[in-house]
Amino acid sequence: MSNATQREWRFYLDDMIGFAEKVLTYTGGFDQAGFVASELTYDATLRNLELIGEAATHIPDEVRATHAEIPWRMIIATRNRLIHGYLGIDDDVLWSIVRDEVPVLLPLLRALKHKAQP
Repeated sequence: MSNATQREWRFYLDDMIGFAEKVLTYTGGFDQAGFVASELTYDATLRNLELIGEAATHIPDEVRATHAEIPWRMIIATRNRLIHGYLGIDDDVLWSIVRDEVPVLLPLLRALKHKAQP
């Protein structure tokens, strides 16, 4: 992997961390009912979850394979479901992602960033 490619994927990793942090910041203090009722928070959270998945598509396969502790395929599949399923997003599933998956994902992404620093 060239230095330019290496540097480029690290930028996407930084983006993923930033988007995950936004999700947690935006939803902090909400319960599921409040989250669903707050259209602005809901929409902003949904967008950042989509962006996490979009950034993940730019992480090279060899990096994904080496760091299988991060559920890359699930992240990308979730992005696809959110973008293409806008008429049928399940609020229970979305809330589960926000409350259960993003808080586990964020330290994994930070650990990868720490390992990947030049």
